[in-house]
Amino acid sequence: MTSDDSPRDDDDLPEFLRRMFENAGAGENPFAGGIDPEQMKRLSEQLGASGIDPAMFQPLMASMQQAFSQAGDDGIAWDAAKRQALHLANQDGRAITTGAKADLDQAFALADLWLSEATTISELASPARPITRGEWVEQTLPVWQELAEPVATSMADGLIEALRAQSPEDMQQMLEGAGRMLRSIGGQMFAAQLGQVIGRLSREVVSGGDVGIPVMPAGTAAIVPQNFEDLGRGLEIPDDQLALYVAARELAHARLFRHAKWLRLQAIAQVTDFARGVDIDVERLEDLAARFDPENPEELKTALESGALLPEQSEAQKHALERLETQLALIEGWVDVVTAEATSRMPGGDRFTEVIRRRRAAGGPAEDALEALVGLRLRPRRLREAAAMWRAVTDAVGVEARDSLWDYPDMMPNGGDIDDPSALIARLEARARGEDPAPDDMDQALAQLLAEEADGGSPDGEGTGDGEPGSGDKPQA
Repeated sequence: MTSDDSPRDDDDLPEFLRRMFENAGAGENPFAGGIDPEQMKRLSEQLGASGIDPAMFQPLMASMQQAFSQAGDDGIAWDAAKRQALHLANQDGRAITTGAKADLDQAFALADLWLSEATTISELASPARPITRGEWVEQTLPVWQELAEPVATSMADGLIEALRAQSPEDMQQMLEGAGRMLRSIGGQMFAAQLGQVIGRLSREVVSGGDVGIPVMPAGTAAIVPQNFEDLGRGLEIPDDQLALYVAARELAHARLFRHAKWLRLQAIAQVTDFARGVDIDVERLEDLAARFDPENPEELKTALESGALLPEQSEAQKHALERLETQLALIEGWVDVVTAEATSRMPGGDRFTEVIRRRRAAGGPAEDALEALVGLRLRPRRLREAAAMWRAVTDAVGVEARDSLWDYPDMMPNGGDIDDPSALIARLEARARGEDPAPDDMDQALAQLLAEEADGGSPDGEGTGDGEPGSGDKPQA
């Protein structure tokens, strides 16, 4: 509105601002040729005449220019996230020393031999190796991007809706044209926070399988020596023994995902299904937009990091999270049991298991930040129960029958098996004797469905499917 409260005509807007929004709506970068200083001067004069401090718009314009220069086709600045993560990962500049590499190579070699006695799942095609924090970022970022993209999209959409709600009616059409630019700004903010989280996480993880989900490339096993040194500090456990245990655990995790290729796809799909259900608290975002100060974006950054913009989980999300936690518990429980068997030669093996288990249960600051940013908690709550189930199965039917449960998705245990493994053990024992296993609820439901189909779709079996009365066809006159 102008000083005389009359509606503002579009001609009163600086020409380059109108061009900027029009180009943004057409999918072009309005800053491709840079910002004309003369146009900025004219904008400053008009803003000053209206009583608005032109300095307030300079950081905002810079953010817009950066958003367009860094955003990908989907409006999310993944390159910026990568740079931010690598900056944090490589801050201390520590490289892998020759001694550390030799010690870990030796630990991997011995752990591989011991592991082959504890599981029938074959060894990896590529040797395990120590990697730097920066290498961990490089190798895992594609998975983090896949997991976070649905949330980033929701965040950007929420920003657009919040700005529309806070804008006067005469600016709605202009905001429609600027949708891509606003999406880029929202995507850039999210990507910047994700880069910080991954960078901090790279300073906490000890191995490739440390976060539970398969973030490393398939068939890859690795340990981050810089973080391994921090793991053993103050534990009064010999470094060589701890290295053997961690190496065995990492190799077991990598072997499992290489053997059960479907398992990796299933785990990633469950996480992305959960992430697609994440919505943004638009009312909270509207409140932030109303108070947003371009010179002080700290409040928005804090809201992103704290998870304040994520509303409570829906029922569908809770079910998805429950399924994911069950699967992660089964994976981690199997890894625990196999690692304990492989390292049983070492004295005090229970201490190593407890150290890793407590560390996983407690998590770290970066895991907390990831949970706040995406709403996902990657710490299985039923790990001890799942490990107990795998021990019971091993004692009852042996290693080969136990590991065969990972051959196909429909053979994988479920939450009920964790609660009571007796039915699972009975099925495996019957299969070992060459008997058909007792049908479970799924088998009975499938048999009933097939019987109904054979009877022409009638649940009471009256139909014959051949044109006779009761088959669903009209009787002939």
